[in-house]
Amino acid sequence: MFTPLSFPVAPLKLTRKKNLVYVKCLVRNKDLLVTPEEWVRQHLLHYLIAEKQIPIGLISSEMAIEVNQLSRRCDVVVFGKDGNPRMIIECKAPEVKLTEKVFRQIAQYNFTLNVDFLILTNGLENIACKIDRSNSSLIFLENLPNWEELNPV
Repeated sequence: MFTPLSFPVAPLKLTRKKNLVYVKCLVRNKDLLVTPEEWVRQHLLHYLIAEKQIPIGLISSEMAIEVNQLSRRCDVVVFGKDGNPRMIIECKAPEVKLTEKVFRQIAQYNFTLNVDFLILTNGLENIACKIDRSNSSLIFLENLPNWEELNPV
């Protein structure tokens, strides 16, 4: 029914209402309609908490921001120990290709949030990069950063 993803199988709490499937969001603590993008987002949230040891209280899902006087929503924002945003994650449906256009979307969000890490995922493929401000470049990573990498000493 749903596309198997590259993330570990997550213990999602699914319910059916009027022939529609809903998932209980860990972060927002409410039932959300399972769209292909939501399927990816919920697996990612479980992965960040279980595998990357990111405290649930420092994750925001569907966070509203303003970019060029327009209201936008970041799929996932992870905050550091100091409460400042550290990572923006843009989730797409598995059939959506992770293109330069998608990357520009997340880069625009970063004009507002000024994070150190940008992540794109469609659940099958992940693109992770660290912003190297000293060289005005991006360092592409093999894996999503963990809690320690988000909070350097």
